[in-house]
Formats: sequence, C-alpha cells, structure tokens
Amino acid sequence: MTPKQGIAFRLFGDTYRILISGAATGGAFATIDMLIPPGGGPGPHAHAGFEESFYVIDGEIEVKSEFGQYTATKGSFISIPKGGVVHGFKNNTGQTAHLLCTVVPAGLETFFEEIGQPVAAGQFLPLPHFDEATIHHLQAIAQKHGQQVFPPDYLG
Repeated sequence: MTPKQGIAFRLFGDTYRILISGAATGGAFATIDMLIPPGGGPGPHAHAGFEESFYVIDGEIEVKSEFGQYTATKGSFISIPKGGVVHGFKNNTGQTAHLLCTVVPAGLETFFEEIGQPVAAGQFLPLPHFDEATIHHLQAIAQKHGQQVFPPDYLG
C-alpha cells in the first residue's frame, strides 16, 4: 500500500487512514495510520472488547488513563489491554504527531468509518463544533461499536 492508498477519515480534527481492516483480516485485527495535529487527539474513552496498541512514528502525545499520565515520544509503544481501561491522548506540541494503531480483534475501524468524514490522506479539516445533541449522538454510535465515551475532563 502506498502512502496515499487506504480510506482516510477526519475524526474530531485528526486524520485516520485505514491501512488494513477487519474485512481483510477475517476480523483478527485492523491497523490505522493516525495523524494528530497540534491540540488533537481523542478524549477519554474505553472499549472492553479489544486490545489497542500505538507506536509513535513521529512527534509526541500526552497519554492519560485511569492509571496515570505520561508523554509518549517518537519510538514509544503504548498498549491498552482488553477490559475497558479509560484512556485518551492529546498532542500538546506545535507539530503533527504520527501514530500507528493496531486493534485486536478488529472493529474500531468500523466505528471510525461510521462517524468519520472522508478526506484525502494527510488532509486536515477544522475541529467540528460539539453541542450536547451531537455528543449524545456520538455516544450512541460509540456504544453500538462497543465504545464508551466520557466527558473531556473525566481523567482530570
């Protein structure tokens, strides 16, 4: 796959590109290329049914979970085990962070496909406005995909 191939989505200001989906792996895993602009990153969320891991290709992110927080820099590996650990991360720097995310089993990518807005690989769109109705709608979709979404200040 070339750097421009794969389906890319804007999710909350970030750009995620599906490199391989569960449809191609028999549901075993999915791998997603993530570009996180300054100020970007997913808020607190949990998913009990699968494992999620990240490799920081470039840049850095501030990782928060129920167990604490730390800065993951280029070359760092982050593992979120099955069981529903509440976690999230944010790019607090002035440069785009580049992550490789793998989920086992697959399924997270279908959530991204449902809530994401298609974009060109590497394209960023402005962060959308989230009113209460939009947040409730996203929480309902998340729940359908085995996700829980928490308020932005949930992890402090």
